Amino acid sequence: MLQLYIGNKNYSSWSMRPWVLLRQAGIPFEEVPVRFDSFDAGSQFKRQLQGVTPTGKVPVLVDGDLTVWDTLAIAEYVAEKFPDRQLWPQDMATRARARSVVAEMHSGFAQLRSYCPMNIEAHLPEVGALGWRDRPGLRADVQRLVEMWGELLARHGGPLLFGAQFTVADAFFAPVCMRLKTYALPVPAEIGAYVERVCALPGVQAWIDGARAEADFREFEEPYRLRRD
Repeated sequence: MLQLYIGNKNYSSWSMRPWVLLRQAGIPFEEVPVRFDSFDAGSQFKRQLQGVTPTGKVPVLVDGDLTVWDTLAIAEYVAEKFPDRQLWPQDMATRARARSVVAEMHSGFAQLRSYCPMNIEAHLPEVGALGWRDRPGLRADVQRLVEMWGELLARHGGPLLFGAQFTVADAFFAPVCMRLKTYALPVPAEIGAYVERVCALPGVQAWIDGARAEADFREFEEPYRLRRD
């Protein structure tokens, strides 16, 4: 069986993508949690990943003797291994478009990532409001999402980005949906409706439930708020 090494569900947006992809697609796998303590060389986190991946990061997919790291590489491997799940659109041009937006998510949206780190159990509209007021880069990232998602939903008719079929693109943008909700960032109604549809997917809801059940506050992951007892 496939093994997927992941970090804390509440915080690890990178881990969320392949986990949701596998779970929503109905692909069996064993979850191997690696708790965030710190990312220093001598941390328990790094020690647990020694011999598993050369990067010392999560997520990592292990399939027998093969190790695949990086979320995009994992998604491509899974799509090739399970072609019947149709994790990419079947039409060549549409598939190229899907790969383009996934690659953009993989390497872009730096302001959204840095100012609004994923924190599923939190509700931080005041932090979101300050960022929206003071950070034009954050507003630009959200505007790009609105344009991208709006165009895809209109082109393919929804309810997901490439029509009725769940794809790698929806899995990759699931953590973004979490950020928009946590920080209450303003988006048009049709974009908010897409966010709610993603959150209602069984694979995404299972991740959310797991994140809320962790009750594992990591202070170094939350410099923007006091601990809530």
